[in-house]
Amino acid sequence: MGWSTELLGFATGLLISVVTAPVGVSGAVFLLPAQISVLGVPSPAVTPTNLLYNVVAGPGALMRHHRAGTLRGPLTRLLVLGTVPGVVVGAVIRVFAVPGPAVFRLLIAVLLLPLGGWLCLRTLRRESRPAAAREPSPRTVTRLAMAVGVAGGIYGIGGGSLLGPILAGRGVPMSKVAPAALAATFVTSVVGAGTYALLSLTAPGDITPYWSLGLACGLGGLCGGYLGARLQPRLPETALRLLLGVLALGVGGLYAVQILR
Repeated sequence: MGWSTELLGFATGLLISVVTAPVGVSGAVFLLPAQISVLGVPSPAVTPTNLLYNVVAGPGALMRHHRAGTLRGPLTRLLVLGTVPGVVVGAVIRVFAVPGPAVFRLLIAVLLLPLGGWLCLRTLRRESRPAAAREPSPRTVTRLAMAVGVAGGIYGIGGGSLLGPILAGRGVPMSKVAPAALAATFVTSVVGAGTYALLSLTAPGDITPYWSLGLACGLGGLCGGYLGARLQPRLPETALRLLLGVLALGVGGLYAVQILR
């Protein structure tokens, strides 16, 4: 791949992460179709390339959240505890079972379209924040994180685009959701990339990442993620919830259009 493709990857990672980092989404779920359709990364190499993006891009937003003291808390630990084993399972499934991308797109569309619409409507109606008792239990959060980790291992997405709307819709404040989801995405991506590196030693096919493009996208995400995380505390809760809902609708709609083509 030439420098023009890598420059395009840098710009893509930068723009995506500036918008998605304030709501705890790394942007990998948006980067995935861009890598396939625009940047020309083949499957299954696109999955570890996307994970490489998360590994490089993650520290930008996390550095900002660490300085603000928002990374500490039980939610971060619960999400990491669930996503780490999930991503290992997902990587093994991706290499040896190779589920088709159409199934993934259908699942994402079916989940995110109603979830994003519900979150937007709930926010626009200005309903009062749910009581703490209505927030998901620690066991539910860990199980949800494990399922998202499997999806991340298979398709190379960070998981924040799935975890964020669900947790926010269940009443968890965005100030907790964003840093916890980004931290889980980073740790999961490190483990997932390492798993793919080990599997590439024995498994057939090209499952190694496109290093230069993944690094270029990741550097863009590193810069954009820091800027996005810096914006997060300056945005009102209502705006953040609406942004998360719109992003969920956007991702779901994007994959729905791809299914219908």
